[in-house]
Amino acid sequence: MSYGYTTRLVRLNKEADKTNLGVKLGRLCIRKEVPVVQVSLELGVSRMAVYNWFSGSSEPSDRMTGAITKLIAEYRQR
Repeated sequence: MSYGYTTRLVRLNKEADKTNLGVKLGRLCIRKEVPVVQVSLELGVSRMAVYNWFSGSSEPSDRMTGAITKLIAEYRQR
């Protein structure tokens, strides 16, 4: 069961650097209502990592770039 995104996370995402790949993923997931747990399971990372990416407080590692880019393309198709 998904509870949606908090207003705090949505605000942090909007204020974050738009060029950051994690922030881009976050904007898409917020708009498409994709749960953080789903993203974390699909990418094999912790939910906290996903929250940090979405808020712009950390950037995904270089090894995650390909998987995140692929996931963004997949979510855009939905």
